[in-house]
Amino acid sequence: MACTHVNAPELRAPGPTQSVYREDCTQCFDSIDDPTGLDVCLYCFNGGCTADRNHSVLHVTSRNHPLVLNVKRTRKKVNREEPPQKMTKLAVAAETESDRYDTTTKVRCYECGVDDVDKSSGKLPGIVDAVLKANTFATQQEVKAWEQELTGCEHTLCLEQDAARQIESQKLGHCSQCELNENLWLCLTCGNLGCGRQQFGGVGGNSHGVGHTQSSGHPVAVKLGSLTADGTADVYCYACDEERVDPELPNHLAHWGINIKDRVKTEKSLTEMQVEQNLRWDFAMVTEDGKELQPLFGSEFTGLKNLGNSCYLNSTLQALFAMPEFKNRYYLPNQAPPSAPLPAEDLETQLRKIADGIISGRYSKPDSDVSVSEYSPEVPHQRGLAPAMLKHLIGRGHAEFSTMRQQDAFELLLHLLKLVSRSQHVAPHKDPVDAFRFAMEQRLQCIGCKRVRYRTDEQENMSIPVPIRRIPKDSQMDVTDGNGKEKEQEKEDFEPVTLKECLDIFTAEEMVELTCSACGSKDGFIKRSMFKTFPAVLAVNARRFELVNWVPTKQDVPVIVNDEPFSFDAYKSNGLAEGEELLPEDADTGGAGGSSSKWIPNEAALSMLEAMGFPRVRCEKALHATGNEDAEAASNWLFAHMEDPDIDDPIDFNPGSGGGVASVMDPEKIENLGAMGFNAPQARQALKETGGDMERAVDWLFSHPDAPGDFDEGGSSEAPAEITEKTLPGSDKLPADFQLQSIVCHKGSSIHAGHYVAFVRKQLPNEQTASWVLFNDEKVAKAADIEEMKKFAYVYFFRRL
Repeated sequence: MACTHVNAPELRAPGPTQSVYREDCTQCFDSIDDPTGLDVCLYCFNGGCTADRNHSVLHVTSRNHPLVLNVKRTRKKVNREEPPQKMTKLAVAAETESDRYDTTTKVRCYECGVDDVDKSSGKLPGIVDAVLKANTFATQQEVKAWEQELTGCEHTLCLEQDAARQIESQKLGHCSQCELNENLWLCLTCGNLGCGRQQFGGVGGNSHGVGHTQSSGHPVAVKLGSLTADGTADVYCYACDEERVDPELPNHLAHWGINIKDRVKTEKSLTEMQVEQNLRWDFAMVTEDGKELQPLFGSEFTGLKNLGNSCYLNSTLQALFAMPEFKNRYYLPNQAPPSAPLPAEDLETQLRKIADGIISGRYSKPDSDVSVSEYSPEVPHQRGLAPAMLKHLIGRGHAEFSTMRQQDAFELLLHLLKLVSRSQHVAPHKDPVDAFRFAMEQRLQCIGCKRVRYRTDEQENMSIPVPIRRIPKDSQMDVTDGNGKEKEQEKEDFEPVTLKECLDIFTAEEMVELTCSACGSKDGFIKRSMFKTFPAVLAVNARRFELVNWVPTKQDVPVIVNDEPFSFDAYKSNGLAEGEELLPEDADTGGAGGSSSKWIPNEAALSMLEAMGFPRVRCEKALHATGNEDAEAASNWLFAHMEDPDIDDPIDFNPGSGGGVASVMDPEKIENLGAMGFNAPQARQALKETGGDMERAVDWLFSHPDAPGDFDEGGSSEAPAEITEKTLPGSDKLPADFQLQSIVCHKGSSIHAGHYVAFVRKQLPNEQTASWVLFNDEKVAKAADIEEMKKFAYVYFFRRL
């Protein structure tokens, strides 16, 4: 029986920017390496598994897309008698997928019941060939992320070309000075074709293109084999010695008679080869004496592949999904997946997919061909799961997380918690971020009149300062500078500090230079912040940064954290004490926790920040974001947000000051929030809490799902005190004992470089007490030297007992 769908009008080959999910299922991590292979939908190129879960059939029935390409890949046998070629940074031996795998394909139609449709019939030949040649979704997203780093330069933006002419096609077949017919670069100034430099991956080159630019001074060339019909290609500026973007590339090529719409990409771009190279780097899983760590396999011991500088994401995910709140919310093995039309673009689907992958244990198996250590070739590690779809969703639209650069794991945690909290949680499922929420109470007391003011702020984390105290060193280290000359440099060591000392500093009293509008005293205020409630999970960021030559530098200060429970009772606020007199509600404390009608930056702190060289608009933003009191906290905020795209955009911190409540309660803003699913009282309360700022109001609403709302359309924005007390997150009960459960560690002098790993306390099979487990990307092992690693953790997760 022949298939009647091979000429369906909906069938067409994937475009150059269309995602093709032909590596793993969009709803689980079953892949083309499984015995039954993976079905790739020939209508929308969704990937669906065909084993016991059979997400392929779910897709076929829900979307009415009956025709699929089944792709199955098997690993070729590797000759272990020959030692592997040693890998170097500058020369990585080229190895294609066909060198490592045998791939078989067949087309099947679920509606016609044909299991092996003739691939030469109808539209199938071109579509099947295009699907197999297309970049996979993961590779495509990696390449896009790398390409976001590229910019134009004066040489590409102001390119001057010689007189136009038509270059004959046969002259584009090989280098003008040798017979090389690959790695060819076209000079955009004069049309000369020269071979490039020899590149990693085994790509040959005699550098005739470089020689041409040196003799002619023509700076910009394009790699012909990388041209695609959508106008992208490798463009290199030899004057800048950098990859660049040429926004006028189609016109510059048309100048030489080359129609880019007719070009078919025939070679890997420099970006694609760079991605391949980055994925090859390995990190040793050995102790200091060279012994291999014991690999772990099974449920909750599944590693995640490094997608290229993605260890900050992998370590954070391992720490989060070790928590019962995330496991119970997203690991739902007995429930059908969400009915999302595009599973790869649905956050709920991808969070369930990652939970199933990490927790189920079905993918945590030894792989003899992956990550074999030179110290112990008989002990293989696992292959690991590639969280490419989740990484894409998390980073989509974000200036930093959408790139392939290393990122700050703590900032990623905050971003991820915000996305999770904003997503829908249908009963009986609960928002797992609720476990992180607690309330801090800030107390301000005027030194003159002794009157006080209390303010309560809801938080999901805390960032504590680590005191940096150097240990004097008599010994000097001989090192060599960039010119090969020896110089002396003192090796710096730092005094260890305890977690208690850091918390003592964080909750200590401090002076705030403000004038009291109630009594007129200029002596200032005493400020102290303490816990009003405690969360179930406390996420703590240890700030070890110091300004060195105006650059924030991470210092390796040891922080001593014990495995035993630690009491937080001493850090709980007692609230308003007997005999304390409150400051009047209309008393202006300059925005330092009061209810002033107009926010005014703290002049003393502002002057200190400006003296450090920061522009005023940045200083005001930092003070507004950190409570308008502490120059140090504001400077730390500035260092963490220096690369924000809107850091220098002016902002009105008093949007409602001109027209009072009426300007804040803009009916259009209430209507817009209503269109997002919030009722009018909720919208009014959110806008009043955030001064009418729409973006902040949306964040406030998602982080206050139980807010009662403001039912007084023209009156006070304050909810009844008894309701506010009931809706505070966390618990104020004592004792408040916390125990360390997991840490995210970082090695390197900058949070944007180096490497992240996670250590999680878990119960191992056949062991009486919990042990620490190391998650180093795809490798999972029983940890050694955990006490040393805990000293240098970047993010700590404590659980309340």
